[in-house]
Amino acid sequence: MNNQENHASTLASWAISDTNANQRKYPEPQHGYRSCFQRDRDRVAHCTAFRRLDFKTQVFVPHQHDHFRTRMTHTLEVALIARTLGRALRLNEDLIEAVALAHDLGHSPFGHGGEEILNKLMSQHGGFEHNRQSLRVVDYLEHPYPDFRGLNLTNVVRECIARHETAYDTPACPDFSDDLQAPLAGQVVDAADEIAYTSADLEDALVSGCISTQQLDELDLWRQAWDSASKQYPNARKIHLRIRACKNVLEIMASDLLDATVTRIEALGPAPTPDTIRHASRKCAGFSEQLAPAVSTLQRFLLDNVYTAGENARRNTESQQIIADLFARYTDEESLLPDRYRRRIDQQGLHRVVCDFIAGMTDRYCTAQHAEICAG
Repeated sequence: MNNQENHASTLASWAISDTNANQRKYPEPQHGYRSCFQRDRDRVAHCTAFRRLDFKTQVFVPHQHDHFRTRMTHTLEVALIARTLGRALRLNEDLIEAVALAHDLGHSPFGHGGEEILNKLMSQHGGFEHNRQSLRVVDYLEHPYPDFRGLNLTNVVRECIARHETAYDTPACPDFSDDLQAPLAGQVVDAADEIAYTSADLEDALVSGCISTQQLDELDLWRQAWDSASKQYPNARKIHLRIRACKNVLEIMASDLLDATVTRIEALGPAPTPDTIRHASRKCAGFSEQLAPAVSTLQRFLLDNVYTAGENARRNTESQQIIADLFARYTDEESLLPDRYRRRIDQQGLHRVVCDFIAGMTDRYCTAQHAEICAG
């Protein structure tokens, strides 16, 4: 039994195995000891777009304070949570990790505010949506191989990227426009993303001081998490209770999601297959009907009191103006673009090329470019 066959023997009937998934746009020989999904994972982790995530906003300014999450640390947390869930569900962890590490490659600088302004600026030129841009990154913008553009990822990883969906992400990709559900591995990454940003953004917001634990007292999920921490550590200092409560939010969401997902899979009948999952009437991976409202309420609180309030609201307005100014300068004077981008204008169109350039920028590079070419 070779490594791939041995791996396949540990997977559930609903998991996608390595042996039947090595479908790429450009055929490649099988690697001697790495599976197709391990190769996909490594290609993502070694690409330029992945490294840039370290200086892209999650919620707070990257590296302004060393302990706040960046888009990179968020991505790593998603991968960790997704692999844990995947192992419990006996899914292909290499597939999950590849999708998790790639899920935010197309994010613009300055978080969702940057995405909103780019979509507005591109409204007459095909729009901008970071899931589609993530697929564009791995299919075209990354160019490490001499024989073809892109990372040549397997089709199933590409599909999971394109179908990525959370409360703040809506898939819109003509490459995968059928009515099927995403593969279960992709659904699990979507859920891990939601768990990661909800719990981590809450923790960072409390550390920043833009919200207080008193404001959270009316939220069911927070009260459950805080009460659990207080019972477990009755003599703990408040800072430790706050930290443990944030971790409990993650634990409550992950445990509930795992139980609810297993229940939905079992409801599909004995030994469901990956195709059974994909033809189901609803996603299998998701929170229970009991917990989902509490999760939504907490997420709404974060939207109203963190993402779109106070200092974050001011920075959002400023960053959108930075992107709008840069977009106008580059489209008015294409000579300001790097040569490798200008060479693509005839084929891709000026506005799409400018959008690609700006979307790939880190926050600090975007700010520096604005100071250099938009001053005065």
